[in-house]
Amino acid sequence: MTGATGFVGRATLAQAVAAGWHIRALTRRPQDDRDGVTWIPGALDDRTSLAELAAGSDVVLHIAGVVNVPTRADFEAGNATATANVIEAARGAGIRRLVHVSSLAAREPALSNYGWSKERAEAIVRASGLDWTIVRPPAVFGPGDTEMLDLFRMARRGMMLIPPRGRMSAIHVDELARLLVALAGDSAVSVGQSYEPDDGTPAGWSHRDFARAIGRAVGRTRVSTLAIPVAVLKGAGRIDTLVRRRAAKLTPDRARYIAHPDWVAGSGASPPRALWSPALDTEEALADTVRWYSSQGWL
Repeated sequence: MTGATGFVGRATLAQAVAAGWHIRALTRRPQDDRDGVTWIPGALDDRTSLAELAAGSDVVLHIAGVVNVPTRADFEAGNATATANVIEAARGAGIRRLVHVSSLAAREPALSNYGWSKERAEAIVRASGLDWTIVRPPAVFGPGDTEMLDLFRMARRGMMLIPPRGRMSAIHVDELARLLVALAGDSAVSVGQSYEPDDGTPAGWSHRDFARAIGRAVGRTRVSTLAIPVAVLKGAGRIDTLVRRRAAKLTPDRARYIAHPDWVAGSGASPPRALWSPALDTEEALADTVRWYSSQGWL
């Protein structure tokens, strides 16, 4: 497993171990010993450590990737080239099964460097000759997430800045992890398929409705929302890059991604219900996320 120390990876690792899998997990930093896990020191650009990671394994779960880096070359290295390296290691170890975590952004490769690199990674997976399955998650939330944390903080203050008019899908991290573990054990139904899982909300959420759901989760009966115009959002991306350079969080690339009006999971791209279906109520899952944030002092 790659990405086991990240947000989605931690949840997937926990569920995989609970399901009886023994996991060989790549890590850049020393980790505490854990039953059912063998930590492999290394990185996605280290072919020796990837070969050690793959040795003796039955399935590769490739979760790691980069979301917000400064340049197109950085995105290519962290998403496309890294995926090619993982596939090379899988082949060298004689592994046939690959579950690859992508993104809805791969549907729009011309929109952002992030989406372009995710689409390139998918193309590499499809050409690998392995028994692959691609998973394109929408917005992922849950305990431990830092990407959506600012939304919860704004909701607690009663005013939320949201993207321009559009719709999105969402999924709790434990639901996504449950799907990835199910796919790791499936060697027939899902091979050669690309899935776009979500929380089961028909046609997804408007940004305003999802913001209000977060508001209810933090105990606000009413939250004011302000949609940021596209031009302002893109301008802010340029300014943040000029000011914080490589440390910028709102880059022009990310601003273009956020401004896109359709990040809804495809209605015909759901996993087979016999394999997986959403089980958590999103309102309850958001409330659970708030409780976790509060217990950690994040809110």
